[in-house]
Amino acid sequence: MNAHEEAKAKAARAYNAAAELFDHPANSFWNRFGTATVERLNLNPGENVLDVCSGTGASALPAAQRVGPGGRVVAADLAERLLAVAQAKAQAQGLDNIEFRVGDLLQLGYADASFDAAVCVFGIFFVPDMAAAVRELWRQLRPGGRLAITTWGPNLFEPANGHFWDAVRAERPDLYKDFNPWDRISTPDGLRAMLAEGGVAQADIVAESASHPLSNPDDWWTLAMGSGYRGTLDLLDPAQLGRVKQANLSRLSSAGVDRIEANVVYAVATKP
Repeated sequence: MNAHEEAKAKAARAYNAAAELFDHPANSFWNRFGTATVERLNLNPGENVLDVCSGTGASALPAAQRVGPGGRVVAADLAERLLAVAQAKAQAQGLDNIEFRVGDLLQLGYADASFDAAVCVFGIFFVPDMAAAVRELWRQLRPGGRLAITTWGPNLFEPANGHFWDAVRAERPDLYKDFNPWDRISTPDGLRAMLAEGGVAQADIVAESASHPLSNPDDWWTLAMGSGYRGTLDLLDPAQLGRVKQANLSRLSSAGVDRIEANVVYAVATKP
């Protein structure tokens, strides 16, 4: 299995497992930043939008509302359980202008110039060759179309993130990560360089300092179980999992942590 196929399998496994908690109130940041990304695109009624790494629709649903019944949104993700939640939400909101596709963003196969906008929120870094992913999204945009890439900024979910990995290392040193896939693009300069490598020479890039509230330490554990951390947690045996959870919650509680960093970097580029 090559690096891309291995990354796909890991992401699908982790996010399918996390689906039951993905939309928990403790994880409201998905909708917050998905909506903010769509607002930066200034979508018009009737436009066609490709939304990849869609999750449960945090950007696809507001995009569908913006483009209206005369427009169309294709929402694609590797995790079919996340898309099932998104589809149920779309039905509840009366949105019938979204097509949901389980698929790899590098292999969706739409023709050149098929879309007015392409969106990827917190997902481009799951592709080992991020520049290739950008090239593929860019190819599918018509001239004048807009590409929106949103990624995490520095210090994601600190201080809870550091406590999490310390606890994991104590139980399973082999699972410890000192590098995240988004680290390379967590600054405007890093994101700009990656976009340029993917053929996008000009982009409006904005770094935003933000935080995410925790009403209690248990919110952190819900976030971890309902996000990409789930891929690591599912590799622990029940006793290890219990100790990692206890270590996390006790450290957050003793430090009185009631919010964590959730810095983001937004990029919007218009195709010549």
